[in-house]
Amino acid sequence: MAEAVVVCRLGRMAYGPAWALQKRLQARLVAAKRREPPEPLPHVFLLVEHPPVYTLGKNGRLEHLLLSEEALRARGAEFFHIDRGGDITFHGPGQLVGYPILDLDRFFTDIHRYLRELEETIIRTCADYGLRATRIAGRTGVWIGPDSRGPERKICAMGIRCSRWVTMHGFAFNLNTDLRYFSFIIPCGIADRGVTSLAAELGHPVDEAAVQARLLHHFANCFNAELTLYDGDAAFHFLNAYLNPREPVSPASVK
Repeated sequence: MAEAVVVCRLGRMAYGPAWALQKRLQARLVAAKRREPPEPLPHVFLLVEHPPVYTLGKNGRLEHLLLSEEALRARGAEFFHIDRGGDITFHGPGQLVGYPILDLDRFFTDIHRYLRELEETIIRTCADYGLRATRIAGRTGVWIGPDSRGPERKICAMGIRCSRWVTMHGFAFNLNTDLRYFSFIIPCGIADRGVTSLAAELGHPVDEAAVQARLLHHFANCFNAELTLYDGDAAFHFLNAYLNPREPVSPASVK
């Protein structure tokens, strides 16, 4: 049976509030599964775009950020040292950021498989645009090349955190991203490879809404999920109800 996943498309959202929201959703889903009997809540999948921000994973190295705090501010960028795996990356306009808050007890209890399925979602989306994306052994994320345009270059970074098999954080998929922001870091701590985007590979900007639709189609197939979509105010209405344990919550209850 397909798992119910509510997709909340929140639009542009600052990184700090998005991180706080993820933590609340993860805690809510963990608490629900520990009840006797367990409280049947749907999984939640947040899709956002962030203003310019650099994030460093818990095991990352600060020297991979090549800008001072003053230089960051001058470029209108923020910096957060956060609780996901992985090293440093950039989030900003033109990038599709996905935060699946999933209870893997209801899918499969295998973190490596979870990451591979997220990668597969991106690989299939790239294929829809005629791009051969792939994995690199030992390097989480999705890559293009090597090919006539050069060596491997990352098109989607990933980093997650899991508590009692409930996930948070996720992926950052470069669509129309300004890749110059990556020149101020050693992306994911990998100095010998580059970064790319769908627009850079195709030679023209992409319709971000169309990419998002293709990604959600592939996510549903990879995870055997039944998706319910909410945008903007409807998404926040659902989230407010979801985070209030005194009210029964289901996707149908907030339509």
